[in-house]
Parts: sequence; structure tokens; C-alpha cells
Amino acid sequence: MRPRSLRSLFAIAAALTALVALGPPSAAATTTPAAGYEQFAGCPHPGENPLIVTCYRRTVSSGTFQMGNLELNLLPTTLSGGMTASGAFSASPKGGLQQVKLTVPGGVVGLTGFTWLLEFFSAEALAAKAVFELTAVPSDPLADPLTMPVRIHLINPVLGNNCYLGTAKKPILLNLTTGTTSPPAPNSPLTGSPGTPSTTLPAEINDLSGAQHVDNSFVDQGANGCVLTLFGFPPVSINEVINEQQELPSAAGTNTTIQSFSSEDAAAATVYP
Repeated sequence: MRPRSLRSLFAIAAALTALVALGPPSAAATTTPAAGYEQFAGCPHPGENPLIVTCYRRTVSSGTFQMGNLELNLLPTTLSGGMTASGAFSASPKGGLQQVKLTVPGGVVGLTGFTWLLEFFSAEALAAKAVFELTAVPSDPLADPLTMPVRIHLINPVLGNNCYLGTAKKPILLNLTTGTTSPPAPNSPLTGSPGTPSTTLPAEINDLSGAQHVDNSFVDQGANGCVLTLFGFPPVSINEVINEQQELPSAAGTNTTIQSFSSEDAAAATVYP
């Protein structure tokens, strides 16, 4: 037998010996939710975060968001993840805040007041979208209020790629409550709704329906990163233009969001048995 063949034989024998020493393979860790719990895929499985004790999903069905002159109608969106025993929120790559594109009234023209843009672009080409993005981890969704630090991405090629309201360091800090707010003037107190709890059996899922979150005390710092991008000319900052048109930055007591929602939660050990 050639030396090379002997080396190969010894390598195979060594590998087999190692497998025998390890014993039979252990069962693979659960990485997908059990049947009936598929909606909790945004909750980290034990291999991603072994400290998670509760899986959670919040679904906003409708609502409004007003900040300065900007008013957005909310579309269905979800916040999903899980909480540790201390209430620390965490999400898997499939979780977090779902990014839904909301229609910006008036598009780019509505944001800037630049009606002359319609001489070069169609109204469809100037349509703009707004996307809420988390800038940090939200608070425990099972506690009240639910604190969500967000920024709003304003999307249209004419605005450049990085046009935002709020920043990662100075986000729009929402404190969403089902109770009653205490805003500064000129806003008056708003009252949300705690909803109706129920339990789905035998899945052991805690359901909450007909709930409403409100907040009318948050602050916005104004536009940043917005540049007019036209026909290959150098981009020109239009942050101040958008701020003037939308009356931003806007102080606490001048902004309001109302969000109708439902939620589900279940023990992580049940979701990932």
C-alpha cells in the first residue's frame, strides 16, 4: 500500500474513533416555533437568547400620527420579539418593528412646497413614503407605557437616500399608553383603552383585542439628511425647507398619535419546546 493511501486510512480511522468517543448525536435545539405558535417567529429561540421567557407580538390595525403639519394614516404593522424575566425586549432577525411604507400626503411637493417640481416630474414620480424605524430597543411591551424610540425615513429619489425626521441619537421618543396622557399645552389629555384580554386554548396564548395606545407629549427635532437631488446637479440641503413647510421641529404638546392594536403573548418554553 502506498504511503499516501496509508495516511488516508489512518485519517478515516481517527475520524471514526472521534465519533465513537462523542457518542450518539444529541437532539437539535428548537429554532422554529411549535405548531400553532408560528406568529411568534420574531421571538428569539433559546440558541439566540436563552434568557427569553415570554414571546410577544403587537399588531397595529389602524391609527394616525401627526407631527407639525405632517399627518400620516397608519397601516397594519407588527412589533414582535420576546422579553426576559426583567422585561428586557429582544427580537430575532424575523422580528422587531415591521417596516411599512406609509403615504406622505402631497408627496415631495407636500413636504417641500416646491410646486415647480411638477413641471419636470409627474405626481406619481413625486409620491413619497414614510417608514418608521426603531433607533433602539423598545421597553417591555407588556408594561405601560410602551416606550419606542423611532425615526421616520422619508423616501423618494428626489429627497436623497438619507432623509429623516429624528435621528439615532435624538429619536422621536414615543411613550404609548392605554391610560390617560398628561401633555403640556396646547394639547389636552387623551385616554387610550386597555382592551379586552382572553386566552386561546389549548395553545395557551394570551390575547388582547380592542386596545388603543395614545401619546401626545412627544417631541421632534426636525428634518436631517434631506437633499434635493435633480438631473445630476450637486445635491442641495432642503432640511430647513421641509422644517418650514411642516412646522418642525415641533414641541411637546403639539403632536399626537393614536394607535388601535391587538397583541398576543405566550411562554417561550411553550413556543420553543
